[in-house]
Amino acid sequence: MTAALETRVVRKLNLRILPFVMLLYFVSFLDRVNVGFAAFTMNKAIGLSPAVFGFGGGIFFVGYVLFQVPSNLILYRMGARRWIAWVVVVWGLVSAASAFAVGPVSFCVLRFLLGATEGGFFPGIILYLTMWFPGRHRALAIAAFMAAAPLSTAAGSPISGALMELPTIAGLSNWQWLYIMEGLPAVLLGLLVLKVLADRPQEARWLAPEECAWLTATLHAEEATVAKPLRQSGSAWESLRNPRVLALSLIYTGTSAGLYAAGLWSPLILKQFGYSSLTIGWLNSIPGFVAIVAMMAWARNSDLTLERTWHVVIPCAAAFVGFVWVGAAQATVPVLLALIIVNFGVNASKPPLWAMPSMFLSGTGVAAGIAWINSLGNLGGFLGPFLIGWIKSRSGSYAGGLDAVGALLGLSAVVMLLLDRQTSPRRAVHPEA
Repeated sequence: MTAALETRVVRKLNLRILPFVMLLYFVSFLDRVNVGFAAFTMNKAIGLSPAVFGFGGGIFFVGYVLFQVPSNLILYRMGARRWIAWVVVVWGLVSAASAFAVGPVSFCVLRFLLGATEGGFFPGIILYLTMWFPGRHRALAIAAFMAAAPLSTAAGSPISGALMELPTIAGLSNWQWLYIMEGLPAVLLGLLVLKVLADRPQEARWLAPEECAWLTATLHAEEATVAKPLRQSGSAWESLRNPRVLALSLIYTGTSAGLYAAGLWSPLILKQFGYSSLTIGWLNSIPGFVAIVAMMAWARNSDLTLERTWHVVIPCAAAFVGFVWVGAAQATVPVLLALIIVNFGVNASKPPLWAMPSMFLSGTGVAAGIAWINSLGNLGGFLGPFLIGWIKSRSGSYAGGLDAVGALLGLSAVVMLLLDRQTSPRRAVHPEA
C-alpha cells in the first residue's frame, strides 16, 4: 500500500509541477543566452567589441548574485506562488526592453537588470522542489527541471536563428525583434504561476487527503533523520558560513562558467565556418538534445545508487576535456562532438550537486544555503563568458579562453573529491574514525 501510494504521489508531482517549472526555466534560459544570436547584428549596430560583449554577457551574473539570498528568504516567508509570479513577469519585461539598447552602457545596464530580476527564480525553484519531492526522487526531479536549459539551447537555437533572418519591420532590426518576441512569453507565464503552483502540499487540491498526509510525513521524517553531525542550524547566517556550502559554491562556479560560456559563445564559434544564422541555430541544437537524454539518465542513476560525488566529478572532468577539444578543433564535426561532451558535462553535474544541500541544512538555512551556492557559483557565469571574450580580443583565437574555462571545470572535479574525503558519512557520524 505504501509503495503504491508513493508511486501515485510522485506521478502527480511529476505531472503537475515539473512540466510547468521546466517551461519557466526554458524561457528563463532562452532570455539569458539569446544574446549570443542577437550579437550577429547587434554588436555592429550598437558598437560592441568582443571584450565588451563578453563583459556585458557576464555582468548579468553580478545582478543575479546580489539578489538571490534575499529573494529566497522572501520566498521562504511569503510563499513561492506570489513571489515566483512577480519574478517571472518582471524579468520578461526587462528582457523585452533589451531591444532598445543603444550602446555599450545601455547594453550592460540592461544585462545587469536582467540578472537582478532573474536572480530569484532558479534558487527559488530548487528550494521549491526540495519542499515537494522526497529525497529518493529529488535528483531526478531537479534534473528534469534543469533539462530545460539544454532544451532551451536545443529548441530555442533554431527559433533564435530564424528570428535573426527577419528583415527590418516597423523600424526595428532582427536582433530587436528577437528580444521582444522571446521576452514577452515570460510575462504571460508569470501570470499563470498564480493559477498553477501551490505554496505547500497542504494547499494542493490535486492531492487526495491520504496522499497529502503521506507526502508531508515523508518530508518531515527526512528532515528529522538527517545525521546530526552533518545537520546544521536552521539559521540563514549559519548556512552562509558553512564550509560545505562554500565548497559546493566553488564547484558550482566551474559548472556555471562552462554552461554560460558554451551558451553565449557557441553560436559565434560555429559562425566561423560560414553558416547562415538558421543553419547555426540547427547545428547549435544538437548538443542540447543529446545533453537532455544524458543528464536525465545520469540523475536517475544517482538517485538509484544514492551516490552524488562521482556523479559530479565525472561530468566536470568530461567538460574539461570537451572545452579543450573545442579550442583545438578546426572543423564543424569535431567542434560539434566536443560541444556535445561539454553540454553533457556542465548539465549532468548539476542535479546530483543540488541534491546535496538538503542533506546537511534545514529550515531557513536550506533556503539561504541554496541561494548562496547559486549566488557564489554563478560568478562563474560572469567569469566564463568574459574570459573567452577578453582572451579572444588579445589573441584573435577562442582556444585560450576555452582552455581557461575547461580548467575551472577541472578544479570543480578536484574540489568535489576533496569535499567527499572530508565529509563522507562515516567520517561525519564517527569523527574518531
